Amino acid sequence: MNVIFASGHDAEPQEWIAPLQRELPGVRITNWDGAAQPVGAQLAVVWKPPKNLFMRETQLEAVFNLGAGVDALLQLPGLPADLPIIRLEDAGMGVQMAEYVVHALLRASRGFEQYQVQQRQGRWAPLPDIQRAQWPVGVMGTGLMGARLAQTLAALEYPVASWSRRGKEMPGVQKFASQAEFPDFLARTRVLVNVLPLTPETQGILCRDTFEQLLPDAYIVNVGRGEHLIDDDLLHGLESGRVKGATLDVFVQEPLPAAHPFWAHPAITITPHIAAASLRDETIKQIASKIRGFLNGETLTGTVNRTLGY
Repeated sequence: MNVIFASGHDAEPQEWIAPLQRELPGVRITNWDGAAQPVGAQLAVVWKPPKNLFMRETQLEAVFNLGAGVDALLQLPGLPADLPIIRLEDAGMGVQMAEYVVHALLRASRGFEQYQVQQRQGRWAPLPDIQRAQWPVGVMGTGLMGARLAQTLAALEYPVASWSRRGKEMPGVQKFASQAEFPDFLARTRVLVNVLPLTPETQGILCRDTFEQLLPDAYIVNVGRGEHLIDDDLLHGLESGRVKGATLDVFVQEPLPAAHPFWAHPAITITPHIAAASLRDETIKQIASKIRGFLNGETLTGTVNRTLGY
């Protein structure tokens, strides 16, 4: 079995290939950089692979993605319509995502940003006690990470609701499903958290119309994809006062250009796409397990539905 590792990112190939090879002693794993001649590989392990991957390697039987999102992979030229794509599931990302969003929520609900200002002013001025009922959270996306996040917030006794195409029942979380229930979901939400996959249907979902349906003094947390957010609509929401603050980890263009207005906006917190990184050891073990399952003819979780885009 010939397996290639293909990454156009700044990954060091041997840091992935060597431990994968130890997990899969019965297969041959080699680096593929897009410049060499096709090797006739049957399987590919990829992370932001060279754009010519599917044009060059035409005998692939399956692709294993080292990330949860596959929107960029699905856009590569030459991708066969029937080629199975198996994405990473969690691999340590769920707890990191929950930590990130909890931090963003507490900065707002507990007034930590105001306390930082007061510290610089030398003022001792306790704010009113937190009333969690005034901070209803809405989580868009109910996959592994979205579900983990919603349940974490519910455990902190915030009012939490979730919304997705089909909806998902979770203890302590109010369920909303389908486009028909989206307005009701927004109408009860003050802190809107996006962990949706990027599809044609979800692109631009964080827009003026969405913001205007939220409760007053809304906060936006985007840990999905940059393309979910219409930048100008967020700036308009902040200027109008409809949106009070935003925490953004993902952007249409990364790195975010130095001249982008988000950098200097006092109500926007920016992080460089670090909300949840796959942990290498867990990722390698999961991908190796999925490859073994594929070779044994098993039905694999994490197989991408091309129609849905995730």
